[in-house]
Amino acid sequence: MFVHAVYFWLRPDLTDAEQAQFVAGLERLKTIKSAEQCYVGVPAATDRPVIERSYSYALVLVFTDEAQHDAYQVDPVHQQFVAECKPLWASVRIFDSIG
Repeated sequence: MFVHAVYFWLRPDLTDAEQAQFVAGLERLKTIKSAEQCYVGVPAATDRPVIERSYSYALVLVFTDEAQHDAYQVDPVHQQFVAECKPLWASVRIFDSIG
């Protein structure tokens, strides 16, 4: 199993239309066939000192292996998401893990 967790901090000056564009882009990523599972979410309301809640959106994808992850990276849907949505985020952090 290969897990690709991506956390986005959107620009604070986004319009509602730009935020909707970003969310639509995330939702399109769910159509990429190499991903076994795809989850899009926002920070939970949990409140403990160890929890990071400053991000805007989380994207977590599960692949059978690293080769499937690599296929996702070059998929045209992913490439389009990056091209169209990169200007909308201020920061992104990616955590890849295997298990």
